[in-house]
Amino acid sequence: MKLLLEYLKPYRWYIALTLTIKTLGTLVELVIPYILSHILDSVVPTGQVRNIVWWGVAMLVCAALACVGNVVANRMAARVARQSTQQIRHALFERVMTLSPRQLDSFTIPSLESRLTSDTYHVHHVVGMSMRMGVRAPMLLLGGIIITATLDPVLTLVMVLVLPMISVSVLFISKKGIPLFQTTQRSVDSMIRVVREDAQGIRVIKALSKTDYERRKYDRANRRLVEDETRASTTMAASNPLVTFFLNFGLVTVMLVGAVRVNGALTQPGKIIAFIQYFTLISNAMIGLARIFVNYSKGAASAQRIEEVVRTEPDLIVADESRYPSMRKEEGIVFEDVSFSYMGKKDNLSHVSFSLPTGGTLGLIGATGSGKTTLIRLLMRSYDVGSGSVRIEGRDVRTIPHEELNGMFGVVMQNDFIFADTIAENIRFGRELSDEEIRHAARLAQASEFIEQYEDGYEHLLQSKGTNISGGQKQRILIARALAGNPRILLLDDASSALDYRTDAALRRSIRENMRNVTTVVVAQRVSSVMNSDLILVLDEGRIIGAGTHEELLATCEVYREISDSQIGGAILE
Repeated sequence: MKLLLEYLKPYRWYIALTLTIKTLGTLVELVIPYILSHILDSVVPTGQVRNIVWWGVAMLVCAALACVGNVVANRMAARVARQSTQQIRHALFERVMTLSPRQLDSFTIPSLESRLTSDTYHVHHVVGMSMRMGVRAPMLLLGGIIITATLDPVLTLVMVLVLPMISVSVLFISKKGIPLFQTTQRSVDSMIRVVREDAQGIRVIKALSKTDYERRKYDRANRRLVEDETRASTTMAASNPLVTFFLNFGLVTVMLVGAVRVNGALTQPGKIIAFIQYFTLISNAMIGLARIFVNYSKGAASAQRIEEVVRTEPDLIVADESRYPSMRKEEGIVFEDVSFSYMGKKDNLSHVSFSLPTGGTLGLIGATGSGKTTLIRLLMRSYDVGSGSVRIEGRDVRTIPHEELNGMFGVVMQNDFIFADTIAENIRFGRELSDEEIRHAARLAQASEFIEQYEDGYEHLLQSKGTNISGGQKQRILIARALAGNPRILLLDDASSALDYRTDAALRRSIRENMRNVTTVVVAQRVSSVMNSDLILVLDEGRIIGAGTHEELLATCEVYREISDSQIGGAILE
C-alpha cells in the first residue's frame, strides 16, 4: 500500500479537512442519544413543555448538522478517491507503455488489462470507503463506549466484553482473505486472456466451427474464477454474520442486565433507551469496520499487483558510449557476431553478421521461426543482444536514447493494428502531418487508388482492426503510416503478404524510386519481394545459410534456389 500512500500525499490537506468535517459530524451524531436520555430522565418529569420542545429542537439541529457534515465529507472523500485513482491509473498505463517486450511477456497482456481495470477499481473503492468509514466507525465505537460508560458503567462493561471477540474474528478472516483475493485476480487475468483471444479470432473460430470448443474453454476459465471468488467471498462473508451474532448477543445481554438494574432502581429507563441507541451506533460501527477490512483485503491485493508493474525497473537502459564505443566512420546497419535467446536456453539467432550501407535494401527470407522477426526486434532494440553488437551509423543501439532510436524507424509488423477512426487519422497516427503528406504517403504505398474511390475519401471511417476493408487494403494503409513519418530506416515485416504480385511490384518500385536515402529491411516469404534487394539473407534456425544478391544466391544457396524455383521458376517478376 506504499504506492497508494504516495498518490494520496498531495491531497493530505484536503484529506485532513475531509476528516475534520467527518469528525465534527460524528461527534454531533454521538450527542443525540445523550440528549434523548436527558429529555426522558430529567426534562419530561418536570412537565415543562417548553423545555421539552427546546431540547427536541436541539436534537433536530444536531441531526441536521450530522447529516450535512457526513454528506459534505462523503463528497470530498469521493473526490479524493476519484482523482487519486485517476493518477494511479494514468501512471500504471504510462508504465505499461514503457515496458519492454520481455517485461510484457512476463506480466502478460490480459494481466495488465486486469490491473488497469478491476484492480484500479478496487483501489478506488478502498480509498473512498476508508475516508468515509475510517474515521466515523472508530469514533462511533470509542465515543459510544466512553459516553455509555458515563451513563452506566456496568452495562458498558457487559458490552465491552463482546468487542474483543469481534476484533479477533475480523482480523483473522481478513488475514486469510488477502491471498484468496490475489488468487481470484489471477483467475480474472486468465478469463480476460480467453475473452481477448476469442474476440480477436472470432472469424477463424466460426470458420473452423470451433465455437463449442472455445465455449468450453471459456467455461473452464469462468468456472475456475467462480470457484476462487466463492472461496474468497465465503471466507470474507463470515465476518458480517460473526459481527452481527456477537453484537446481538451483547445487545440481548445488555437488555437483560438493564431490565434487572431498572427493576432494582439502579438506573433509569431513559439511560437504557439511550444505551440501546448507542449500542446500535456501536453495532453499525463494528459492521462498518468489518466492511473496511473486507474491502481493504481486496484493495491491498490489487494495490500490490499495481505496484508490481509501476515499480518495475526499465531493463533496456541507455548505455554510455565508453562501454560500447562508436565506430565513427561506419555507415548503415551492422550486425557483428550477434547471438540471442528469448528464454536463455537455445539461441534464436546464432552468430549473425552482416553490413548494409545507408540507403540500401536488406531482404530476409526463410522458413517460419527461422529468426527473421527476431533480427528486426534486435535492430529496434525491443530486446538486447545476448552477445555481439548491433550498430546504426556506427552507434551501438544500446547507446542511442529510446526516443531518438524509435524515431529512426517506420515499421509495418505482421500483426499491426488498425484503429476505429478515419483513414487519414490511421495514417497520421497522432503525428503533426499535413493532409498533403498523408496523401503522398498513400500514393507511395499504392493505397490512394482505393481510398479515393470512397465518397468521403480519406475521411472514410475504418472499423477496429480494419474489418471493413480487405487484407491488402489494410496492409497498404499500414505501409502508408510507416512512410508518412519520413523514416531513416523502413522495416517491412511480411507487410505485403496480402498484396497481389502486381501491386507488390509497384510498391517495391515506388519505394525504390522515391526513398533512395532510406535504408529498407524487408521480411518476406516471397522471393519476388526481396529479389531486388542489395543484400538478401537466407535464415534457417537462427543462422545465416546464404547471403548475397538474388543472382548470387541462385548460384550458391540451394535452399534459396529451391524457394525461388517453387515460387517463380527462377524468373524475375517486376
